[in-house]
Amino acid sequence: MAELVYPPVIGFARTMFRVQGLRFDIRGTENVPREGGALLVSNHIGYLDFVFCGLTALPARRLVRFMAKESVFRHKVSGPLMRAMKHIPVDRAAGMDAYGHALDALRRGEIIGVFPEATISQSFTLKSFKSGAARLAMEAGVPLLPMALWGTQRLWTKGRPRSLGRTKFPITLRVGEQMRPNEDEKPGALTRRVRLRVQELLEDAQRSYPGRPSGPDDRWWLPSHLGGTAPTPEQAAERERVQQPQAG
Repeated sequence: MAELVYPPVIGFARTMFRVQGLRFDIRGTENVPREGGALLVSNHIGYLDFVFCGLTALPARRLVRFMAKESVFRHKVSGPLMRAMKHIPVDRAAGMDAYGHALDALRRGEIIGVFPEATISQSFTLKSFKSGAARLAMEAGVPLLPMALWGTQRLWTKGRPRSLGRTKFPITLRVGEQMRPNEDEKPGALTRRVRLRVQELLEDAQRSYPGRPSGPDDRWWLPSHLGGTAPTPEQAAERERVQQPQAG
């Protein structure tokens, strides 16, 4: 079936990136399979992460179908676009529906994108991973593609105003080699192994990142262990606990 919406949306996004003057450093795109199913697994630090993750599949001429919270699909603008691009809504009260949808798509040879932290990390460090991605990959018999991104939080993240003008921010993306379960490996063990690989890719992205804070008030996007003023993982967890009743 022809893709009538996804390619124009990609074209629009790339035009906006040029207008913003974003500077990309993308490595590892050769690890994205040119055919067959795969599960792209990334850290999550900003609202636009799915757009940037999808860029890594373009050299392989692939489109990524992302699993996203159901409320995004109810929005009058994003909802029709998300459905037309065949992304997968996730209702946390009925998660098995989304699981089944993703499993069918993987078996049809699609690339599915997931953020196993389940929500944006407000500390900009890697949170624990849900095991659903590992279970999906194992049941569908497809590889996991670990990846990490850095710099996207500077554009738009939770608890901060958007910065979508001509920012000229650098954006760093890293895709690791395909991963498959070891013999007799359980989903929990595979999840821990994938998380470790994403952590390694994240650290590489952070080391390579050319951007620096413009001054003392611009250290909010750096995690505390790198000298920034973002909340520690413990502070972020408490903040999320307080915010949870209002979460959509």
